[in-house]
Amino acid sequence: EVQLVESGGGLVQAGGSLRLSCAVSGLPSNAYTLSWFRQAPGKEREGVSCISGSAGSTSYTDAVKGRFTISTDDAKNTVYLQMNRLKPEDTAVYYCAADAGPLCYFVTSIYDYWGQGTQVTVSS
Repeated sequence: EVQLVESGGGLVQAGGSLRLSCAVSGLPSNAYTLSWFRQAPGKEREGVSCISGSAGSTSYTDAVKGRFTISTDDAKNTVYLQMNRLKPEDTAVYYCAADAGPLCYFVTSIYDYWGQGTQVTVSS
């Protein structure tokens, strides 16, 4: 019933921008924390950004702070990740995830639902 479907990934040159979207449907409530994670080949999945279900506050991992922006529409039907000044090290599969808790945590095990991922490749 719950679906998280990412889109917007692709190939971009270093310094360029992409906007990822995650279409959200079927969540038991509209108060879920929504997050973006990414996973590069051979690496652990890591948190990138999240927007809290309690107050809409946002958090970012240091590697993307100042370059990426997370947002949602009013109904939380879509969560976005605007990625600017992309770097080759941003190359990864990006996943959106939903957690019933009210606060942001970059811990994969607490998230209840995951999307299928979308590939982002940044060339130099």
